[in-house]
Amino acid sequence: MPCYRYAGVTPVVSPDAFVHPTAVLIGDVIVGPGCYVGPLASLRGDFGRIVLEEGANLQDTCVIHGFPGSVTRIERHGHIGHGAVLHGCRIGEDAMVGMNAVVMDDAQIAARSIVAACSFVKAGFVCAEQSLVMGAPARVSRQLTAKEVAWKQAGTREYQVLAQRCRDALEECEPLAELEAARPALPASAVRPKGQG
Repeated sequence: MPCYRYAGVTPVVSPDAFVHPTAVLIGDVIVGPGCYVGPLASLRGDFGRIVLEEGANLQDTCVIHGFPGSVTRIERHGHIGHGAVLHGCRIGEDAMVGMNAVVMDDAQIAARSIVAACSFVKAGFVCAEQSLVMGAPARVSRQLTAKEVAWKQAGTREYQVLAQRCRDALEECEPLAELEAARPALPASAVRPKGQG
């Protein structure tokens, strides 16, 4: 993976984490155990610190950055969807930020909350635990049900398993020119579709 020491500060990646080879880590970045960092993610710890706590996942093309002296933190089992941007904020334990959402400086997404896809969370925003946050600018729409929280948790567990699978089975290769006769299938997901769990 492209990994860069900056001003004498070197990124830290737990040996139990998976960081895709195309993700970029710069400076004060700490990736904890069991984390998954997807392809083309950018973690720029050249101003402030970036922390992914145990079991968090950061999916494809996500960007994390912050102002000088800030800490951008994804707490345990945090789940950040494809293309999201986090800047100087805190994502609580077991919370989720949906695809292409933006969460700005000093915003605090509370534990077990979900930020809906494409939402824009303004600087300084705070919500209560287990909130559904949505819109541009984002507001608390309602409290999440136990079923919705369980759905999120199941998805996060699947990414934790994916981190292990990628450490064991991902390998760079050349593409085939044509489909092989006995093409293997990918392992079936253990996660039930939304609304069935």
